Amino acid sequence: MSCVMIERCGAVAFERPEQDALRVRMLADCRLNLGHAGVLLVERRGSYPLIDLRILKTSGHQGEVESGTRRKVKRQLSFQRYCHASRLLRSLVPHTPGSLHLLDDNYLGQAAQMLSKVGTWNFDIFLFDRLTNGNGLVTLMCHLFNVYGLVQHFQLDIVKLHRFLGMVQEDYHSQNPYHNAVHAADVTQAMYCYLKEPKLAEQLSPLDVFLGLMAAAAHDVDHPGVNQPFLIKTQHHLASLYQNTSVLESHHWRSTVGMLRESGLLSHLPADMSQDMEQQLGSLILATDISRQNEFLTTFREHLDNQDLDLRLAAHRHFILQIALKCADVCNPCRVWELSRQWSERVCEEFYRQGDLEKKFDLEISPMCNQQADTVPAIQTGFISYIVEPLFEEWQRFTEPSPLSRAMMAHLHRNKTRWSRLRYAHTQSHSHAEEPEGGGGGGGGGGEAEDIP
Repeated sequence: MSCVMIERCGAVAFERPEQDALRVRMLADCRLNLGHAGVLLVERRGSYPLIDLRILKTSGHQGEVESGTRRKVKRQLSFQRYCHASRLLRSLVPHTPGSLHLLDDNYLGQAAQMLSKVGTWNFDIFLFDRLTNGNGLVTLMCHLFNVYGLVQHFQLDIVKLHRFLGMVQEDYHSQNPYHNAVHAADVTQAMYCYLKEPKLAEQLSPLDVFLGLMAAAAHDVDHPGVNQPFLIKTQHHLASLYQNTSVLESHHWRSTVGMLRESGLLSHLPADMSQDMEQQLGSLILATDISRQNEFLTTFREHLDNQDLDLRLAAHRHFILQIALKCADVCNPCRVWELSRQWSERVCEEFYRQGDLEKKFDLEISPMCNQQADTVPAIQTGFISYIVEPLFEEWQRFTEPSPLSRAMMAHLHRNKTRWSRLRYAHTQSHSHAEEPEGGGGGGGGGGEAEDIP
């Protein structure tokens, strides 16, 4: 009898509960025991209330249900548009042998023009999301599956593919300033740029590409907009389920597997193959856990120092995909300032919302979540110095000679300098504000710093 956990609207039901703890430990590092059928715990879509309603004590649940219903109707209408437009596209778009027109009418016009440049680093994902009417993730993934011929290679049912991608996009929470479907599309676009790096592209198999794009698209699905420490200290059921280890990443992975199975996208493949794909997706998504940053960075650096990476080996290619996904996940400071700054403000807004929630319910405010003490420039300079810069320095070593890596590092250094200047200006403004006669001068200094090129 299989052991499957089904989670729906915060209610958790188990078969064979005496084995749950053991199975969670078995799967914590994404190892599947293929000798036992159905060992993978699967989370169904819509598993949250994201923040425990016992803590929030709000009356917004009915609104959430209605909002969920509207989203489902919107997805159905979008799918109907897709079915209609797919027939039109056959006559409107030049047909090439083997091409598949998976996209709806959003693919046409300006969005199509943008997709012709989707491999460029200054791709504006915010504009693309607007042009696709909020369907940027689905549109981008369908396009990239076409580019790589993944539908033909894996004999995927395009209806099931569109349904799966619609589920993924829907299960990102648009109310999150940062962890939403636009972030997922941004990470996917960055992943595509990295997959095109010559040193990597010439060695990748179709399976590698499939897993890399799928993991990028789903790596933060159903993110609650709060971090792991918040879930732990509020005793959220997910923290208990995953034993306070990679809680969010485990949830993202299990939710993705649930959607794969619900959509039936891989149901035509041999069971051992689909299980292996689920396992590898988990390994990629779990690698995005920021608490494992030093673990991956140290291993990556050792490989580069020893010059022993052999991309002919599947295990080594998988490790590089993990590193590529980690880079894509935190690449915002490597974008042009106009895009980078938007992401910085969005992620800090999400931090501040968590801090406000913690303050409201007399919880200790988490690091970087106190809007009164933690400024955007201070958060960003620290993030760049301790997380982004060390990782991308090693990525540049791996990809050299790479124009993309050189461009990313140039943006990173410029953005770090700019944030440092803004941080200094804010500090000066704050110190002057505390002086009886100096408040106005500090404010003017801060305003000038906003325009530093």
